Amino acid sequence: MTADRPRRRPAWTGSPWVALLLPVLFSLVDAALVARNSSWWENGLSVLAAVALLLRRRFPVLVLLLTLPGSFLNYIWIAPVTAVYSVAAHRSRAWVTTLAATVFALVEFFHWPFADHPLAFDRDNALYAIQCVMLAAGPAALGLLSRTRRELATKLDELTRGQERESRLLAERVLISERGRLAREMHDVVSHQVSLISIQAGALQVSSADPAAVATARTIRELSVRTLEELRQMVGVLRASGVRRDVPLAPQPRLADLCRLIRESGLPADTEISTGELPWPEAVERAAYRTVQEALTNISKHAPDSAVAVKVLARGARLRVEVRNGPPPVPSGGHGEVLPGGGHGLVGLRERAQLLGGTLTARPTPEGGFEVLADLPAARD
Repeated sequence: MTADRPRRRPAWTGSPWVALLLPVLFSLVDAALVARNSSWWENGLSVLAAVALLLRRRFPVLVLLLTLPGSFLNYIWIAPVTAVYSVAAHRSRAWVTTLAATVFALVEFFHWPFADHPLAFDRDNALYAIQCVMLAAGPAALGLLSRTRRELATKLDELTRGQERESRLLAERVLISERGRLAREMHDVVSHQVSLISIQAGALQVSSADPAAVATARTIRELSVRTLEELRQMVGVLRASGVRRDVPLAPQPRLADLCRLIRESGLPADTEISTGELPWPEAVERAAYRTVQEALTNISKHAPDSAVAVKVLARGARLRVEVRNGPPPVPSGGHGEVLPGGGHGLVGLRERAQLLGGTLTARPTPEGGFEVLADLPAARD
């Protein structure tokens, strides 16, 4: 045997139109039941009381006043009871609800004709007075309960949003602390190692008599100094993240710096750069520069003696970046130490291109080499 699944209520039962029209329909049925011994104008007041319920959410007090004549003359109940409920549910002032319930109770007790209910102090009048009070107090209490429940739901929603804001602030505080820790680690570890590289290169530059070695040492020292400057700048940005939004970055590389980058890489690259006259956005120029930089770095690691081709060409409103290298030649001697690489550089470049609305692909070539292709738009589509 399989357990019975709970039945879902039909969608129409939760419609606001159903909640609005049902009391009107019931009030019309109530008016029809008491219309047998009434005149046409008394029936008209009963119908007016039922139709007026359509405006009970926007004008509850006015609707109550429109239902009272029918209750006074024709003994209808549903329309004025619904109106009292609406006043209590949609008006926040307690005295308005009390006054509305009191007026309805008085109209119900002193209904037309007056001779039917003399002001006699007897049991029948006392019981009828209690009935009128309960008939007015019941819908008023239900309306107050509905309004209180709605206000509690609003307060609960505000409390939930407040807790979510506190959680976000706590997460940001933890993130700022973690960024500060990473900044300290970067400064203590990376800066120390790069400083040693710079010092050793300076010592080699002074002590060596070989012009080629001196030039290489000078290049290593310049790259080390530039790396230290960029590292200190990024450490400052990490420490200031979440505190200051206007922390200036160091001058970022542009397309004009590509020739210097290729020259300093030491790779015999066949270069073709034609960016046209279109002023490219700074983010696009920086992405193109970083793409070429990462590709040349990977070539220096894995195929330093291979043929390299670098092309940065404008294609209308898009910038095409191509970096290809041929297959690495077979080494004739011993193997050098393999430089580490985690593949995060290409992942970051692909994310950078996607944020700009472009694409980046990196794949091996049929000849055994590798190519990196980036297509960057002048502005995001």
